[in-house]
Formats: sequence, C-alpha cells, structure tokens
Amino acid sequence: MKLRNIILFFLMSSTLTFAQKDSKGDFYFFEYAYKDAIREYNKESIKKNLTKQQYLNLADSYLKTGNFKKASELYIDSYAKDSLLANTYINKLLLSIGKTDGLEKVKYYLSKSSSFLSKELLENADFNFELIENNQNSNLDFYVFNCYLNSPQSDFSPAFYKDELLFTSGRQKGDKKGIYKPSGESYLDIYSGTIQADGDITIPKIFTKIPSSNFHKATPFYAQDLNNIIYMLSNADDGELLFDKNGKNTLAIGSVNEKGKFQYLLRDLSTSFYYPFYEAKTGRLYFAANFENGYGGTDIYYVNTNSGQIMSAPTNLGPRINTPGNEIAPFVFDGSLYFSSDIFYGLGGMDIYTSNFQSDGSFSIPVNLGKGINSVSDDFGFIIKKDKAEGLLGYFSSNREGGKGNDDIYGFKVSDKPGLKTLVIKGTVANPVKGNSIDNVVVNILDSNNQVLKQVVTDQNGNYQFEIPFRSTYTITASKKGHGNFSKSFTVNEEANQIQNLTINLPYIQDIVEEKENKTVLKLKKFYFTAGANIISPEIVAELDKVVAIVGNFPKIKLKIETHTNSRGSNTANLALSQSRSDAIKKYLLNKGVSKDNIINVVGYGETKLVNQCKDGVFCLEFLHNQNERTLISVLNYDELIE
Repeated sequence: MKLRNIILFFLMSSTLTFAQKDSKGDFYFFEYAYKDAIREYNKESIKKNLTKQQYLNLADSYLKTGNFKKASELYIDSYAKDSLLANTYINKLLLSIGKTDGLEKVKYYLSKSSSFLSKELLENADFNFELIENNQNSNLDFYVFNCYLNSPQSDFSPAFYKDELLFTSGRQKGDKKGIYKPSGESYLDIYSGTIQADGDITIPKIFTKIPSSNFHKATPFYAQDLNNIIYMLSNADDGELLFDKNGKNTLAIGSVNEKGKFQYLLRDLSTSFYYPFYEAKTGRLYFAANFENGYGGTDIYYVNTNSGQIMSAPTNLGPRINTPGNEIAPFVFDGSLYFSSDIFYGLGGMDIYTSNFQSDGSFSIPVNLGKGINSVSDDFGFIIKKDKAEGLLGYFSSNREGGKGNDDIYGFKVSDKPGLKTLVIKGTVANPVKGNSIDNVVVNILDSNNQVLKQVVTDQNGNYQFEIPFRSTYTITASKKGHGNFSKSFTVNEEANQIQNLTINLPYIQDIVEEKENKTVLKLKKFYFTAGANIISPEIVAELDKVVAIVGNFPKIKLKIETHTNSRGSNTANLALSQSRSDAIKKYLLNKGVSKDNIINVVGYGETKLVNQCKDGVFCLEFLHNQNERTLISVLNYDELIE
C-alpha cells in the first residue's frame, strides 16, 4: 500500500460517480480490490453493458494489476467511442500503450490527442522522450541502498529531522483495532531513526513529538526555521473522524511546535491535502491536492505564509509542472524543485523529476532523473542534502523489485546535484521598421556543427521559446517568406543565467525597397561622390553598410548596381567615371562579405539617362545637376522574395 494508493482512494471518492448499489465491481474497485473488481465487472458485463465509468474502472483495474495489454485495449476502445476522454484517462492510455507497444505508438496517440493537451505538456514529453532515448538525462553515478529500517509493510515519505530520518509506515503496532481496511495494514504513523555515518538508519521507533491519533499521520516535514513538524493527518476532532455532507472523510495538513502545540494549517472536509514542504527562503508552504480546477489528478500548489501562518489562497504551479497525471511530494533544494509524477513520459508508474526555478518566476522543463533513482516501478518522495562527509546524501521511496515490503525507503549518495541543467532561449520576433511583432516565423536553434536541435514557430504575438540541455555555444536562425533571414551565434558560460532573452529583428521586404525610375530599388539616403572621383567616403560607407545588412537578412537577393553622372564633362569621361564608381561600390560590398552571387550586374551609365533637361549646352542650377548624379541599387528578384 503506497501513499499514492491512499491519494487515489480519496480522489475516487470525490471525483468519480458513486458506486452503483447493485455493482460488486464498483464496491471492489473503491476498496482497491482490483482483481476482484475485474472478476465482478466481467460478470456484470454479461448481463448488461457497463456504464462508461465502469468500463474505465475496469481498464484502471487492469492497469493496477499489471495487465497493460488488456488495459490499453479498453482505454483505446473508450477513446474510439469518445475522443474527448478526460486528460487523466489519456495519460493512462498512453502509460499502458508505452508498456505494451513502445514509444512510437505512444507518440502516435499523443499526436492524435495533441489538440486537447497543453503545449507545455507536449514540450515536456518531447524533451524527456529525447533525453531518455539518448540516455542524456543523468550523467551521475548514484550509490543506492535499501535502508535497514524497512519492514514487510509500506515505508515511505522520508524527511530530515536534525540527525534523524522521519518516515511514514503502515507496519503493525501490536493490536488489530488500528487496521485501515483498504490497505490491510495499520493506520499510517510517523517513525524515526538515526542517520548513521554510512547513510543507513538505525532501528526505528514511533516518533512521539506529535499528538497521538487513532487515524492516519503521515508525510512529515521538519521546518527547521519554524522548529515545527508539518504533516498530513486524517480530519478528526476529539478522536472522531469528520465527514462532509456526502459522507467523505479527507486528509488535512497540520503542524506541531516544539512545545507540542498543534494546529491545522490546511483543512477542508471535501478536499485532501498531501506531502507538505515548507521553504524558509520564500515562506511558501508547498503541498499536493486535488482541487477541481487542477490539471489532472493531484497537482502541486503553494500558499504564502508568515512564520508558518497561511496568508494566501493556494497557487497552482501551472502546466509546466502539473499534468493530467498525479504530481506529489514537492521538495526544493539549491534552486531546483524535485517532485514525483506518474505522467506517461516516465520510466515507470511514478517517477522523480526535477525542474529549475527561473529568474522570471517560471519553471524549466521537468527532467526525469533517469535510471538508478527511477525504475519501472513507483519512485517518489525524493529528499536530498549535503553529506557530512562529502557529496550529497538523499532518500526516496520505491516499490521496485528486491525490496522488503510494499514500499521501501532507499538511500543514495551522489557527488553532484542530480538533474540536467537546461538553457532557455526566448523572445519576440519583430519588424525593426514598424516595431510590430511577426507571427508564423520559423525559428531554429543549431548546435556548434550547425545541426538543428529544435524548431519552433512564433505565436500570434511573435513570441518563441526553446529549452535545451545546457551548451556553451549555439546559433539562432529565423526566417519567413517575404521577410529577411536572421542568424547569430552565441557563447554562454556555465554560471550564466539559464534564461537568454533575444529579440529578433526581421525586416519585411516591402519596408526596405521603393520604386524609382520604374525600378524596385533599395531604400537608401542619396549620396554623392567627390567631383571626378570614385572614393568611398564615410557618408557613402554609412549607406553601403545598410546594403550589407540587407543582404545578410535576404541572402538570396539579386542586385544591380547602377551609377549616373550629370552632363558636365565629356560623355566618354562620364561613362568611365560612373563605371568606376559602380565598380568601387561592388568592391566595398565584396570586401564586407557580400557574395558575388548577390551582385548580378554593375553598370555605369554616365550621362545617358538624365532625369531632367540638363543636357550639354543647357544652363541648369546646381540642384538640377545634382538630380542627375545618383546611384541606384535595384532588386532584380523582388517578386520571388515577396511570395
């Protein structure tokens, strides 16, 4: 019997249809007797069709008893009849398919359901699939050991308390009265043992610093700054269980101080609260609960406190952390959140994940801690701290093969902080001329070998975001038809902020051209050469550098450079002068990195294409002569670029 089962017991009594009075299948299902439920549901289905909920209960029963093939068949059949299945069942469908048909089949059904799932969940799945397939999610060697304290019953939820380890157990206490019927074990209680130099725990004893109770006491946390023990307990007053108007009893969170004074912190007769964790730095009390507006089963929330007193309504950690599955057991260590989830992209039932707190208040993509800590079974309740000797010491719970009981507590030692460091690159793509954001831009992130790591498309507000395993160098590219291209490489160090903000300026082709003399030309300020010379002055450089930038943004652009003179001087001299000026412009552009493939034609027209009547023998004012002296850089493939 795991805490996860206790959670589901309370969940089912609050979120599912009440059992039919004449259904033994329902009775056994709600009592955790899944094998009996399977037998009775199959008997009942011969006499009449099971209800939609009973059919899903039967699928759940097969899932709980490890018959993943039968479970997947029933979930797939339910999905075929109703593609709008609750996301919690979509998760179970994907879990069972993953056990029987492999990752590709999971991805197939995931794509069919993608319109119903959050973008964060899909990103999380892609990220973790890739890491697990490539075995990238953990490069640490964990020394894992089964703790001496374990019993044949359930032992789980370790917590540090001074030099001791607190934990929850359903072990027998010597009397038959305190048996919790759904589990067949004793009501949960809190025990303690001393942590030895090797990390193992001495023979445990009942922890006596919290008030006694005939009902559940579980999942303790020692808030050192408050000197309080915070824990989960059955809702009861004066030794009697409390029930809501529907006859349901739930689990509350309470605390007791060093003087033994108890108070309830989170209590609702219709909602259960699990796995408290208090973070002294922020004053937040984290916990798991199954509020109706959550993302799936149990979600992780926090409330703000003042010296442990609740000062706010619960805040959901959001879809980056919470999923259609169950999330429990929050634990914060060194800027990272550790928690457990039975979401479909893990290794087993319940896996341990870590996510980093970002400077903007968001979370990085949760990363599965990988094999060693996680297994094909349930792994949850992760805690960690600095070891007195060296490295890090931690504990977690698991029902993996080779244990002593239903759930066992395992210790581990590791040299560095577990979890993959990631890098987040995000920002907006905007038009540098008009300032508006641009949607549907293809943005890529490339590795040092120019291989595409990920590709995204900007949303309606021009926003994009990547998250990748940390690397010191990467390149960002962006493009959209009719717009320029962007490409820039970056180098970051290990200590850098894990969020890199980058606004990408992507010009629109229409914003950089204009019509002149029946041609589409680049929009540049008019510039003049010194009389009789072809020297590129600083004034000309300023405009030609704009051309260099344009070619960088539009690498497929085809240009024609044409230079004109006024009518003063001979025709032959003016033709030669204008050609030398065009050649000088081409040379400058080539020296600045523009490819010769971008410059299709270079012409000097001299005085052959005057724009007014100032030809030889005609008196004109200076400004009229200046009108004829000009340089145009035409775009020859404009129609191709704008399509």
